[in-house]
Amino acid sequence: MSECKLNHSIEDVKNKFESQVAFLPAEVKPLFEHFITKEHTQDLLNEVFHLLKKYDLASKEERNARNNRLLLVLKNV
Repeated sequence: MSECKLNHSIEDVKNKFESQVAFLPAEVKPLFEHFITKEHTQDLLNEVFHLLKKYDLASKEERNARNNRLLLVLKNV
């Protein structure tokens, strides 16, 4: 994933999640619902946004890598 200079709000992250939820593994949804109830650093919000961005268009290998990172982040917040 390329570097992005934009900072994404929690609302941006929620909207991105909602647009990609149908493509994500089922175990991500409850973890994400917990994630959005907490405050997070800007770096973490940006990372989650970019893990979700164009998830539906990613290759199977890319999705697996993103799933692993997303689950790691969501389980440790």
